[in-house]
Amino acid sequence: MTDKPKLPRSEDGAYAGDMSPGEAWARLEADAKAVLIDVRTDAEFGYVGRPDLSKLGHEITLVQWVTFPDNGKNAGFVDEVAATGVTPENTIMFLCRSGVRSRYAAAAMTAAGYGDCHNVLEGFEGDKDPSGHRGTIGGWKVAGLPWVQG
Repeated sequence: MTDKPKLPRSEDGAYAGDMSPGEAWARLEADAKAVLIDVRTDAEFGYVGRPDLSKLGHEITLVQWVTFPDNGKNAGFVDEVAATGVTPENTIMFLCRSGVRSRYAAAAMTAAGYGDCHNVLEGFEGDKDPSGHRGTIGGWKVAGLPWVQG
């Protein structure tokens, strides 16, 4: 049995900090240079839905942390984020399904010299409920924040 790698934590300086979906929305509302990067796969982004930032004059950026369908780590992640025009001067918030991949993404970008990187806790869909379904406990959607599907 192999040990799972430890999740990076903001407390150990791996990235700037965690924030709730509501706090991420407020930061985007207050900071024109703030960026929300969705690190889920193309399949999740297209079929499950995505945050709608149009009311704030922002667009969401998609850069996969892992690739679909093989679920392998995206070796070009840091370069792909940089190619979107994001700079170390931006506040960057990372979002995934439940707040795990986004921690790794925030830590990777911090290690690459981007100092104001944050993990959006609970992600887009939140944790599984007792029936094993997502979208009912925590997350962007449950917080009532704008989102679109398709």
